[in-house]
Amino acid sequence: MVFADDTALALETGVWLANSELEPDTLTTFDELVEFYDSWGYTGARPTAQDLVEVRAVRTQLRRMFKASRDGAVPLVNAILSEYQALPQVVRHGDQDWHIHAAADDRPLAERVLVEAAMGMIDVIRADEMSRFDRCAMDDCEGVVFDLSRNRSRKYCSPTCTNRAAVQAYRARQAEDED
Repeated sequence: MVFADDTALALETGVWLANSELEPDTLTTFDELVEFYDSWGYTGARPTAQDLVEVRAVRTQLRRMFKASRDGAVPLVNAILSEYQALPQVVRHGDQDWHIHAAADDRPLAERVLVEAAMGMIDVIRADEMSRFDRCAMDDCEGVVFDLSRNRSRKYCSPTCTNRAAVQAYRARQAEDED
């Protein structure tokens, strides 16, 4: 793998969150936020109702960062890290071995997500791996794809788009067979 586990997780989490604002919006309720928090393994302060508002608000900022060019991503990353006065620390908790946190566990969830994603982007930028990010191959989807595969073969932003593409291909083959 190109990136450390915590870096890949921070980027995958950020991409999932950025894509959650696309239709249909998959982060509209407090219960969905708690599910996001739990499923992605966040620690520290549990989400509050205010976190839902703040996390929803950062999705566009994440999308902009993930869709930027390498040179375009740098000022976005630096702005996030500066705004939240990120101070990287090496930590270990739960089942995770030593890794980096740059926002304290008691900070708002939106801040933690943004800072972790920005920290992950530092590795992407330094490794010149911006090509790991792409737009979903579905014509009607603006989702961000983060491809960690060796052969860089991932085309779709989610299982939903992957399934839609498979159905379209199946129907196209069926139509060809009928002709």
